[in-house]
Amino acid sequence: MDYKEYFERARSATRAMIRLAPAQTDAVLKELASILVQETDAVLAANKKDLNRMDAADPKYDRLLLTAARIQDIANDILKVAALPTPLGNVIDEKILPNGLEVSRVRVPLGVVGIIYEARPNVTMDVFALCFKTGNVCILKGGSDAAFSNMLLIGIIHRALHKHRVDTAVAQLLPAEREATTALMNATGLVDVLIPRGSQQLIDHVRQNSRVPVIETGAGIVHTYFDETGDVEKGKQIICNAKTRRVSVCNALDCLLIDSSRLEVLSELALPLAEKQVEIYADTASYANLEGHYPPALLHHAQQEHYGTEFLSLRMAIKTVQGIDEALDHIAAHSSKHSEAIISENTEHQRLFLNQVDAAAVYVNASTAFTDGAQFGLGAEIGISTQKLHARGPMGLEELTSYKWIVKGTGQIRN
Repeated sequence: MDYKEYFERARSATRAMIRLAPAQTDAVLKELASILVQETDAVLAANKKDLNRMDAADPKYDRLLLTAARIQDIANDILKVAALPTPLGNVIDEKILPNGLEVSRVRVPLGVVGIIYEARPNVTMDVFALCFKTGNVCILKGGSDAAFSNMLLIGIIHRALHKHRVDTAVAQLLPAEREATTALMNATGLVDVLIPRGSQQLIDHVRQNSRVPVIETGAGIVHTYFDETGDVEKGKQIICNAKTRRVSVCNALDCLLIDSSRLEVLSELALPLAEKQVEIYADTASYANLEGHYPPALLHHAQQEHYGTEFLSLRMAIKTVQGIDEALDHIAAHSSKHSEAIISENTEHQRLFLNQVDAAAVYVNASTAFTDGAQFGLGAEIGISTQKLHARGPMGLEELTSYKWIVKGTGQIRN
């Protein structure tokens, strides 16, 4: 199959996007949210077809799963994006040079944005809303696991675009075949940037093989450190929420680090985890503390491979550390630079943790579950970047723009 036609149509559609007025853009997004809710039953039926092909024990199952409540949440996020001011045209800075030239930097779209993602149909809507609001054309390459869901969702997007007489080429869904991924990674000159979302294997594959520039969104290997001054009541709530609120997401807790001086409170910290049936892989010291206080069927001895694992399920590791320096060393060795947290009442430890932990989002006395574009006030997110070039952390509207230099003169020439 020749995929070049998709990319050429997308490139041509960038000019149509630039001509759209903000009011027209917002009208399309509001229409989209309305149609999505109206078509809830149809979306659930398509999603059911995808779910029937996946083992319910697969960590991706929850990511794939849509419910009426989740569809309403997606529609609400689309409306939030519509309500946000557009960053397009914003002047980042401006100055007048000694020769009289007026020089400014102005925000502009990235152009054609390609998204390669796995079993997350909500990404289809989030990506379109954010790209459309920022004047970008999006090319979506979803995984075969969500093929039925994605095909229905792109149809809903095209209905909203067609109603407002916008070229449907501004949002295209590539076939689920792997060949489409290869073609997209090689669409130099037609696609401006690729953003992979999914497993570390997928992200590594795109980063290593793409000829199109890549913004990397990494897997989440997330730690929370309970230090010698950590508050037990705060800790119980934060740890349980970070682990169990939604286990299949990248901001979910994978490893609890506990200061050796606080091992006597570990069984109390773990009580809410036991109620949620969380399997724990504990090191020798923490295992000895939990034994007899935690359901034996859910308590296991940790192996080295359990540290640095993104579990994406009701499983987590526990590691005993001798102070904050060892906690920082462990995080530096095993972190994916996504989200990390400390539970502490010591302001100096808080400061050290915030300054020394190298991650996109660093927390003090709060759940890592908040690493999310909507939670950070971005309306939605196109991904959580774990790299440092261009964007870092949840990527919203501003992160989907670049800038151009605007230079105005009165006839100046350079000597």
